[in-house]
Amino acid sequence: MRFAICAFLLLSTAAIAQPATPAYHVSKTVALGAPDRWDYIVYDSSMHRVYVSHGDRVTVVDGSSGAILGNIQGAMPGGTHGIGISIATGKGYTDDGAAGVAVPFDLKSFKTGKPIKAEKDADGIAFDPTSGHVFVVDGDSEKLTVVDPKSDSAIATVDVGGGLEYAVAGNNGKVYVNGAEKKEIVRIDTASNKVDARWPIPACTSPHGLAIDTANHRLFPTCANNVMMVLNTDTGAVVASLPIGAGTDGAAFDPRRKLIFSSNNDGTLSVISEKDPQTFVSLGSIKTQVTGKNMGIDPDSGRLFVAVADIDPNAAVPVGPNGRPGRPRPLPGSLKLLFLDPGP
Repeated sequence: MRFAICAFLLLSTAAIAQPATPAYHVSKTVALGAPDRWDYIVYDSSMHRVYVSHGDRVTVVDGSSGAILGNIQGAMPGGTHGIGISIATGKGYTDDGAAGVAVPFDLKSFKTGKPIKAEKDADGIAFDPTSGHVFVVDGDSEKLTVVDPKSDSAIATVDVGGGLEYAVAGNNGKVYVNGAEKKEIVRIDTASNKVDARWPIPACTSPHGLAIDTANHRLFPTCANNVMMVLNTDTGAVVASLPIGAGTDGAAFDPRRKLIFSSNNDGTLSVISEKDPQTFVSLGSIKTQVTGKNMGIDPDSGRLFVAVADIDPNAAVPVGPNGRPGRPRPLPGSLKLLFLDPGP
């Protein structure tokens, strides 16, 4: 009997100690339709808008009501990727990866301006509030193009070396870039537009998603080998490594709830809790939908935005160069944006 009681107490303690996955529910589903190739999702807090790049356009959605406000299109036939917002100049920026250009657009009319020469595979975009400049990640070209929104011109090119993915601004005069090819984080000084630090993360295969906690100086790259790393933004020291789902392409940080998310192509959102700057705990995953590889967040309400599409049941799943299954083909016209709100 004593053994049974002890076993019961141990099991009960383990059950109590197991952290619960936070509850989120889909509050809205916004149909975006074709084109069905999509990439980054960026939320702008100042205007409460969600920008979704897909195909040759960026669709602008009201982050509260879910109403579609318009499309930015006509100048990016090769495909859009990143989005950066410069409120002070009333402009936003996207890119055409095939043409290797950045494209400005007016935040009121959504009309596009003259394309700005960048480099081949212009992809992710980060707006740096300290310098007021836009940093375009030219992934395969291994460079960053620095754009001044006041003149709509490229003022510098940063030769980083190695294939690149996403970038985030630290609000401290630094921009942090995923060095996907070399398994590293590269830090850019935005005053000199030069690389001022390289931090190897050998345990992170092809870092794709990237989020940041600017208050606690923590950086969160998500990796193709199903882990999220936590780095000190001042020293590059690795603080933690945690498991996430498969096919990550996006990450986000909720500064109020101290939660970090990885959006995964396997139909999950992995959730990590920041207990303090040195302690990070996995809280499991929230179910979304297969193809939900990228995300955005409203940092005030905690609302999450995930783009998903239905799978074409008649399309063969492609096989990548490594022999692994590739991304399933979406059903044409089925792209939609999920609003996920915290709470039951």
